[in-house]
Amino acid sequence: MYREQIARLFERSPFYRRKLSAAGFGSPEAVGGLERIAELPFTVKDELRASQAESPPLGAHACIRPEEAARIYSTSGTSGAPCYIPLTRNDLDEWRGIARRSYARSGVQAGELMLTTYNAGPFVAGAALDAFDSLGVTHIPVGTGNTERLLIALKLLRPQVLVATPSYALHISERAEVQGLKRILVAGEPGGGEPAFRKLLEDRYQARVYEVMGIGDVAASLWGECAEQAGMHFSGDTSIHVELIDPDSGKPVEMKDGARGELVYTHLRREAAPLLRFRSRDHVQVWASKCGCGRTSLRVRCIGRTDDMLIVRGVNVFPSAIRELGGKFQPRVTGALVVKPRRKGVRQDPPLPVLVESEVSDREFGNAIQEQIRSTLLVTTEIRLVPPRSLPRSEYKSKLVDYSEAEGE
Repeated sequence: MYREQIARLFERSPFYRRKLSAAGFGSPEAVGGLERIAELPFTVKDELRASQAESPPLGAHACIRPEEAARIYSTSGTSGAPCYIPLTRNDLDEWRGIARRSYARSGVQAGELMLTTYNAGPFVAGAALDAFDSLGVTHIPVGTGNTERLLIALKLLRPQVLVATPSYALHISERAEVQGLKRILVAGEPGGGEPAFRKLLEDRYQARVYEVMGIGDVAASLWGECAEQAGMHFSGDTSIHVELIDPDSGKPVEMKDGARGELVYTHLRREAAPLLRFRSRDHVQVWASKCGCGRTSLRVRCIGRTDDMLIVRGVNVFPSAIRELGGKFQPRVTGALVVKPRRKGVRQDPPLPVLVESEVSDREFGNAIQEQIRSTLLVTTEIRLVPPRSLPRSEYKSKLVDYSEAEGE
């Protein structure tokens, strides 16, 4: 499959034909097999944006024309201009199968009522809606933008499963007491795998939380957590090849228990817009040993994203790691916090300002949080305690970093 995919890129993708030739690989035969993939250049998000800007609408990296696509999604544009993601009917079938495997790992049963908060578009999360139907559940698609309607559905229909982003699940739990749920399936942003944040949601809902992770350019819902809650299992099977690299050097990192690095993906059967060694910017910890559930598939836990990472006096800091440490002080904190850099850009000087919602307002408590972060992350912060529900809430994803008051670089 890999060799066939490489041949397809040379034949149909001007972008990859130029890219590989410039790297010294002038033909599919020169590229070789999957065992040599680490010799090939990476693909990064900015290249895809530039490709679509120069060759609209799908870009020179695409292998089809717009009219050959069965569906066209777009990324959220969180870190720049949105990219269009075309899918053929075969690509859609692949995505549905991947998403079905990821969500099924949680133990969802046919006949259970599942309330989902994903919209059908324009984002790729909508592709999961078809996968839910294939699980045999009674699907209640509410979507985003109407929390009151969602709360009414939760009260009257009493579903066993709720699907939402971690941020929205937290927001719902603050709006009303929800009863009868067995599972909460969270995806779309880091949070579901953080022990303190997970415990907060499980305590409020009295239900198990399972994390799912995907990436729009590669596949929706690519990883899914089982009942062991010991990392998300890879569901790409024979459709996608995954690598782990050192994010600084780009060199391969061995897939072994406890290893950390950045995930890199290569499509093996994608027709519309195959990607070769795409850097996800997702930093993870991996486990390669057999899971307690008996599965042998690779497992990961997301540490954070490069898009959110800050560098404070040479130390890489993920805001999600700050949230995890702050969450250890529950129930005196609500679980909501925001990092407020003083200047725009990745590099910051200490102390790093962090707003933390708390029932407590005394300075000693803030100092205790600061010390927990400093001793664990080696970063000095300035904790500012703010009243509960004073920070913004979201029906989709919440921003952990707010530059609105930051000065220019």
